[in-house]
Amino acid sequence: MSNPVPISTLFVGLNGLIAFGLSYIVVMERTSTRVWHGETRSDVSNQPNYLEKPGKWAAFIEAYTQKSVATKDGDDGLLQRKVRAYGNFVEYVPLALLFILTLELMNAQSTLLWLLGSTLTISRIAHAWGLIRTYGPSPGRAIGFFLTWFAYLVGAGACLYYGVIGVLT
Repeated sequence: MSNPVPISTLFVGLNGLIAFGLSYIVVMERTSTRVWHGETRSDVSNQPNYLEKPGKWAAFIEAYTQKSVATKDGDDGLLQRKVRAYGNFVEYVPLALLFILTLELMNAQSTLLWLLGSTLTISRIAHAWGLIRTYGPSPGRAIGFFLTWFAYLVGAGACLYYGVIGVLT
């Protein structure tokens, strides 16, 4: 079995696992805070409380989560930061992976592909970690967005280069 794009495939898989991990983190925080929509209790304060008259499904899920996930009483902003970490990830990663895939299909140097893939993956982990751990500016967030911008600029520039070369030849 031959894979024409092994480097892209690797980074799509790695970043897919990171996306799953961030999604899981959000779901667990939603479960512990019981904030099912929005990011704070005030976001849902005017929505009906599904636990007042729960259906069988809601009662089952609530009983299970009460046993398996500790409930938080206060709003410490952690859910909002976790939602943003996941949101930022899904905003930036798809296009960056497309840069890598396109460049691999154009037979760009593997060093460039490894640079872009590694930079992207490290940057998004750093950004998510910095955003979740700290409210406001943090080294992880700064490293994350600067490295992401680096991957975007280098990836876009390389795609432009290979595109122009392809059009002119």
